[in-house]
Amino acid sequence: MKSILITGCASGIGYDAAHHLARRGWRVFATCRTEDDSARLRDEGLESFRLDLTDPDSIVTALAEVLERTGGTLDALYNNAAYACPGAVEDLPVEALRALFENNFFGQHALTRHVIPVMRAQGHGRIVNCSSVLGFAALKWRGAYVATKFAIEGLSDVLRLEMRGTGIHVVLLQPGPITSRIRVNAIPQFERWIDWRASARAEEYRGLMSRLYEGGTDRFELPASAVSKKLVRALESKRPRARYMVTTPTYFAAALKRLLPTRLSDLILDRA
Repeated sequence: MKSILITGCASGIGYDAAHHLARRGWRVFATCRTEDDSARLRDEGLESFRLDLTDPDSIVTALAEVLERTGGTLDALYNNAAYACPGAVEDLPVEALRALFENNFFGQHALTRHVIPVMRAQGHGRIVNCSSVLGFAALKWRGAYVATKFAIEGLSDVLRLEMRGTGIHVVLLQPGPITSRIRVNAIPQFERWIDWRASARAEEYRGLMSRLYEGGTDRFELPASAVSKKLVRALESKRPRARYMVTTPTYFAAALKRLLPTRLSDLILDRA
């Protein structure tokens, strides 16, 4: 039975991935930021415990728990946990950006560094990092999240090159709009960090907040299971690709970047 550690399993992409892989026969360690969510997943039959990427001790403790249960091995790591803080870049406090990077980037990097020696010792492993269409295409109001995902893309590309010949494969998943709680989870971050009433863009924020608080479904939105299907290919293919795109907007954005000059692609993305 192959084993995988997944972060951010409380809902959405991570939750679906944990159950999907368990049904395929993987031994899944489905971690969550809070113990309450982990207890809920244990009630659903998963092996789950706390792992908070902003807490270095939590990272060490969670991985130690995994290795104790497996006898010191781990076949795969799926870095999925992330959250967003919507707002214009000019209104984004440095502290907000630091907080987002601590979870979405630095914590993920710390966990990956702890896992690599385990995979080196056993001679194989898969490290799958959940990026986004926003890991290579910029959209307004999403600057903080875009910055963390661009960073993940770059670090993953370098790590993939450096792991050649070790038996460790590094893969990126690039979802577009997926049914999840990322918008709902972003509301407290927006309320904490963005002083929109004092912004030069206050009127624009009124339109943004309508989408943020009232929600709505993107016509291209897919369920989290669409990501899980690509995750299976990333984990089980003998020669996995460097990237797996998910949803039509991701393919469309990639085509824009490849085929159009920046000025023209900016005009199109400005309306997204």
